Amino acid sequence: TMLASRVILALAALSGAAAVCPNACSGHGTCGEDDVCFCYQNWGMADEESGDCSEMYCPYEFAFVDTPDEDGKVHKYMECSGKGICDRSSGECECFDGYGGKGCQRTTCPNDCSGHGTCEYIDELTFGSTPGEYYAAKPANFSMGISKTTAMTFGSIAESWDSGKSMACVCDPGYIDVDCSRRMCPKGNDIFDTRLDTSDGLKYQVQNITLVAAGPFGNGSMATYGEFSNQSFALTFVSTLNESYTTIPIVIGDTLYTSDTGSTDAFEKQIKKALEGLPNGVIDEVAVGVNFGSAYSDYDAYAAQWQLNIKVTFTGAIVAGPQNFLIPQVDECLAGCTPKITGLNLVSVQDATGTYSRVTEMERSDYNNYECGRRGKCDYDSGICECFEGYTGLACGTQTALV
Repeated sequence: TMLASRVILALAALSGAAAVCPNACSGHGTCGEDDVCFCYQNWGMADEESGDCSEMYCPYEFAFVDTPDEDGKVHKYMECSGKGICDRSSGECECFDGYGGKGCQRTTCPNDCSGHGTCEYIDELTFGSTPGEYYAAKPANFSMGISKTTAMTFGSIAESWDSGKSMACVCDPGYIDVDCSRRMCPKGNDIFDTRLDTSDGLKYQVQNITLVAAGPFGNGSMATYGEFSNQSFALTFVSTLNESYTTIPIVIGDTLYTSDTGSTDAFEKQIKKALEGLPNGVIDEVAVGVNFGSAYSDYDAYAAQWQLNIKVTFTGAIVAGPQNFLIPQVDECLAGCTPKITGLNLVSVQDATGTYSRVTEMERSDYNNYECGRRGKCDYDSGICECFEGYTGLACGTQTALV
């Protein structure tokens, strides 16, 4: 009939209208004017923003390498950071070797640091092993005193375009190389050339620890000895193999500031015992001197500021060469802590008058410090020195025969 024919024509027209856009935009977009799909976010087709919306885009991140724009700018956003191919069926990047993460946004560490280190961003890498190394290399920056108990990092690096992209291995103690694959061997003096300059007097490394009481205003003024009395702190030593050791609590007596030499002697012996008692014999011998006077650093004769000075001289054969700076542990750490210390209230950052707590090198050691004492080869698989004929010892520091 005429009515049936009209119904069939209407249904055919509707069917045709529903199929105007390609594949009905694959269910990932809407059909617009001129039969063009407007795809939902992250959907498109190949490199087009339209098509049939059947393929997914991959994450965009700052490119490692790309062509400059008209203003000469590079490192713009790029799919998979320009270091991977997009799998458009899943919207995930297939990163090239050496790259990983969402959108291949970061480098990977070589050999996953061989299982002997952690993979860290470039702005998390440090200068040296201890804070003292940075301050010694750049004395103008001693202004941070002992406010840091870890090696120096630089906030300025975080502003670099690759601060969240470039990564490197930070090796565990006893391991070295870019992939942390090599064991470190003991270091020591060359027994035939123990000193760098034998024409001068014998020199051991001397470190001075200056602890300045903060007082009620935090700048050292109007401080009292009570801020030291019966309080405790600890010292951390980082060996030349990057192994960290922290002493037992060191307690400051209540009469140290007086002329009571017995109290001073006891305190010096306490520090010496704590350092020489560290595990594995990492410090075999030190000499310790303590005072509140001007012998070891500047001191306010009017007692407006209280400064405890601890001079540590590394005299042992194992620590005869250059050593990392000691790290004072002065923050309160009580229940559940090892070591358990009350901490000290100190001026940790330099103020306008230049008074602050710090660790300095009073004298450099003129002893050398070579891998295997320069009298053997390091087996990097085991970390054991293979001494040349006629030599023995952990660092080949003992002669067994005349050669």
